[in-house]
Amino acid sequence: MSFQITVLKVLAGQPQGCASVADLTRYVRVLMTSGPDWIERTNRLAARAPQLDILGEGFVRRDENGWQITEAGRNFLALLERRVSEVSFDQQSSEAVPALFKTERKSQRLRLVVDNTRPPTGRDPDRTRRSA
Repeated sequence: MSFQITVLKVLAGQPQGCASVADLTRYVRVLMTSGPDWIERTNRLAARAPQLDILGEGFVRRDENGWQITEAGRNFLALLERRVSEVSFDQQSSEAVPALFKTERKSQRLRLVVDNTRPPTGRDPDRTRRSA
């Protein structure tokens, strides 16, 4: 869940709220490995919105150029970052996400597409690659 908060924060800090997938991946990786302070902060924010789905709620839009935060996403992030004394999520319904930020959900199915047509790169096919 804190991953989605991190994505919102990264996009909110970008010019026009946009980032390519490569840039977004790099920025998120830097923040998620920057130490316990960032993780604790995003976990606290994520706890206020336990059912958060940034794509399903329309807070982030994806296209061929990358990802972009929407106005609803910026508003949601601002509300989420307010002091607990200013906004009491406990007084709302069981959903922590305020109704005014909800968008009509369209049933979306994501498919994983694998391109196996690229020629081998010369690596041993039985050898696994280390991830970052």
